Amino acid sequence: MAILKVARLGHPVLRKVAAPVPEGEIRSAEIQRFIDDMIETMREYNGAGLAANQVHALKQIAVIEVQKSPQHPEAPEIPLTVLVNPVVTRLTDEMMGGWEGCLSIPDMRGIVPRYTAVTLQALDREGQRIDVKANDFFARVIQHEADHLNGIVYVDRMRDLSTLTHLAEWNRYWLGDPDQDD
Repeated sequence: MAILKVARLGHPVLRKVAAPVPEGEIRSAEIQRFIDDMIETMREYNGAGLAANQVHALKQIAVIEVQKSPQHPEAPEIPLTVLVNPVVTRLTDEMMGGWEGCLSIPDMRGIVPRYTAVTLQALDREGQRIDVKANDFFARVIQHEADHLNGIVYVDRMRDLSTLTHLAEWNRYWLGDPDQDD
């Protein structure tokens, strides 16, 4: 396995739409190795998810995993989930703002409105169908990663850029951590 290079905001690959992965190729050694590398990269950088665009591959593949950590102290855990060719459909018109960050926009956070409930249809790494309803934080992460596969980054969804902040200032001024240096 390998740690992959993560594209940062401004790289054209982040603005391109990823191509579907043919079902017959999902279980190939090449795709399986790529998925393993994506998982290792996501974990190395403490991400909640990673889309293939972010590692310079225009394939509709995303990985998601959230464990208890300082980066996501109040977030519910999400087991490792591999999504191939995901389709996300909103289940409600209700949206809620929430803090988001992104491995492609390092050390930044912003409040992003997202639908509070969605359905997710995709294939897993074995080519088996996934069909789930997701709410709240899990729905947010799914929408964030699906956006990447469609060439959209979270700042595009922000309604108010006044919340866009560096991580240190987010910790100090938005979360009230007095131990952060100026």
